[in-house]
Amino acid sequence: MVCFNMYIFNRNGVCLHYSEWSRPKNVKDGAGTLVDDAKMMFGLLFSLKNVCTAIDPTREVKRPLGAPTPHGEGCSFRSFTTDCYKLHYLDSPSGIKIVLNTSKDVGSLEKQMWVIYSSLYCEYIVKNPLYTVGEPFECEQFVQKLNKFVATLG
Repeated sequence: MVCFNMYIFNRNGVCLHYSEWSRPKNVKDGAGTLVDDAKMMFGLLFSLKNVCTAIDPTREVKRPLGAPTPHGEGCSFRSFTTDCYKLHYLDSPSGIKIVLNTSKDVGSLEKQMWVIYSSLYCEYIVKNPLYTVGEPFECEQFVQKLNKFVATLG
């Protein structure tokens, strides 16, 4: 298994953190910049979540496309696979969204995504008295622990 990269977004779509381990295609060959890359990724997440909610076969009353969906309501997705990679997605109750792109041969990483959120993000970022909520961060301890954790996944 190969982990390509990871994004952490807040509920407003601001990319709080980006890590890259083994990205085969340079950002400059795709979106152009990391900022544009993050915007495209958040747009993909926003669109997929809206489509999942709109076509949810269990809801009798359909939400309008683009209407906000409270956390825990409606239909969502946890991952999707293309012929090149698998995108794993965690939408936390606090509105933090974590995306981990891996090789396509990987099974579900839902439990591992919760570990990243609860044991790494909450421990090293949220509980850090120097962190300003909603702002992008670079925390050496978080990055070290994340790199160590990601290494155990492969």
